[in-house]
Amino acid sequence: MVTVVIIIFILGYVSIVFEHPLRVDKSVPALLMGSLCWACISLGGLEVVDHHHHVGPMKEVLLHHIGKVAEILLFLLGAMTIVELIDLHQGFSVITNRITTTSKTKMMWLVCILAFFLSATLDNLAATIVLVSLLRRVIPDKTERLWFVCMGVIAANAGGAWSPIGDVTTTMLWIAEKVSTVGLISQLVVPSVVCILVPVIIASYLPAFRGNISPSDRDLEAKKKTELLLSSRTVLFVGVGGLIFVPIFKAVTGLPPYVGMMLSLGVVWLVSEFVHPEDDFTEERKRLYSAQTALSRIEMSSIIFFLGILVAVAALESVVVTGPTGKKVGLLMALAEQLQAVIPNQDIVIILLGFVSAIIDNVPLVAASMGMYLVDQFPMDHKLWHFIAYSAGTGGSMLIIGSAAGVAAMGMERINFIWYLKNIAWLAFLGFMAGALTFIGMNAFL
Repeated sequence: MVTVVIIIFILGYVSIVFEHPLRVDKSVPALLMGSLCWACISLGGLEVVDHHHHVGPMKEVLLHHIGKVAEILLFLLGAMTIVELIDLHQGFSVITNRITTTSKTKMMWLVCILAFFLSATLDNLAATIVLVSLLRRVIPDKTERLWFVCMGVIAANAGGAWSPIGDVTTTMLWIAEKVSTVGLISQLVVPSVVCILVPVIIASYLPAFRGNISPSDRDLEAKKKTELLLSSRTVLFVGVGGLIFVPIFKAVTGLPPYVGMMLSLGVVWLVSEFVHPEDDFTEERKRLYSAQTALSRIEMSSIIFFLGILVAVAALESVVVTGPTGKKVGLLMALAEQLQAVIPNQDIVIILLGFVSAIIDNVPLVAASMGMYLVDQFPMDHKLWHFIAYSAGTGGSMLIIGSAAGVAAMGMERINFIWYLKNIAWLAFLGFMAGALTFIGMNAFL
């Protein structure tokens, strides 16, 4: 029956990878995969291990995993609602309207710096959406704009890797107490900077980023500048402040991150109820800027996808098999032991994880890696967890489909997979490897 569980997971994953050709939302196979894996465990009477890797009752083990998944989903719901509220009040235009340079090289540097820090503060997906909206106003020519968008994707993924709220995978590791805020930032900020600095320096000498944006383009950009609302600055500062407050709240109180996110969302929601975006502000217009409208704009299919995929990975983590040493362990733990035997160097294994994350969604990869290694062997802020956060977060830049930021940009700008592979992938590869070697060097010599 264990084989059946594995087959269900593989078939479900293949369906997720080929979401577009099959014309089925990836949430569907994720939900089916998660529920069927646990159904097979129950019907087959298979043993499961708890989070201490001891054989325990199936219902208790499942309840534990559902609780952990719920923590992640509640956190994401709060963060996504705050971002949508800022966007509703045109708060991001406070930043984007200030960019006036005509130099393509300077524009690329500005876009990458903005993406790097926006991603760390919000998340890489929201940062990419903001940047695409900005670049559409600044560079109307799509052929030119694609280069800037793709560099922004690399920068957004690099920025998200060193922040506990910058990427879903780093958030997962943070909530699971594999990494701390201070540990993640101190260990990954330098490799992440190197990861984006190398591609940006090289790209500065490419023909696509030489010369100036034509005056006609700048005239069109000036016409398209978004008019700020009366509430834009207030909601931007309160919203971003609320997101930054979450790690501080966790450090001070010791409570799970989703509690701090609930508090921040409550404050931002309260502020949004009393600010007046327009001079003539009626009750009918108020609905357009309300938290209810922000909630309706959240991409719930992504939340459902995370639910299904994390529950499925939990099934693989829990189902008991006989490991290489002859002991009863979870399936993912057995896989980790086998990998350790074949490839003794963990750094190589994690670098390979980065390459795989360019092909396969990094959420289940990180979820699987969390179940592969014992907490006793690798405690909080062990270099293993930091390197996993870096590799899974930045490795996805090597293909346009390898990250949430890349998929968003691909959908918004209709970026061709082959075009990205030919023109951008090598830059992302050099940045990824430079950052990875920097991380290894830092841990070896410091």
